[in-house]
Amino acid sequence: MIYLRLIWSYLKIGLFGFGGGYAMLSLIEREIVGPGWITEKMFTDIVAISQMTPGPIGINSATYIGYVAPIHAGFDNPLWGILGSLLCTFVVVLPSFLLVAYTSHFISRHKESLIIRGIFSGLRPVVIGLIASAALLLMNGENFGYVDKDIIISVIIAAAALATVLFTKIHPIIVILVAGLAGFIIYY
Repeated sequence: MIYLRLIWSYLKIGLFGFGGGYAMLSLIEREIVGPGWITEKMFTDIVAISQMTPGPIGINSATYIGYVAPIHAGFDNPLWGILGSLLCTFVVVLPSFLLVAYTSHFISRHKESLIIRGIFSGLRPVVIGLIASAALLLMNGENFGYVDKDIIISVIIAAAALATVLFTKIHPIIVILVAGLAGFIIYY
């Protein structure tokens, strides 16, 4: 039963999650935290890890949740988790693959059409709104519920990383590695 629920959830994410990973975050959060497969804190961790690993957020979260959910549901053998990972990853990619295969020919033939231009002009602000929604979604009680030493340190690390990326030519991967090292040193 858990596999059918996972397939249904990631089919919805694959069908209705457009605009990239950040735009899909609120939908992913609703589908995977809502049923109790993971906590809000774990969801935030998935987003962070997804940004540091190759691949889109939607696919990375599908792979991770596909692994964790069956084990959380009582299937103790890791092979059940691997099956869940494969199913969720396949299902989240399938709608996009089919849609792109179907529409790419049509859009390329009609790219000068006022209707196609109008559709894309209407979608741009929606995607920006969905990305803003993702930022607000990550500002949850698990991350910012109360101010303590850890929150202050996290804000300082985030501000330093932002300033480094914006005002220097240091590569973002270096910034991620240094921030991870700083977190390791500070918290352990």
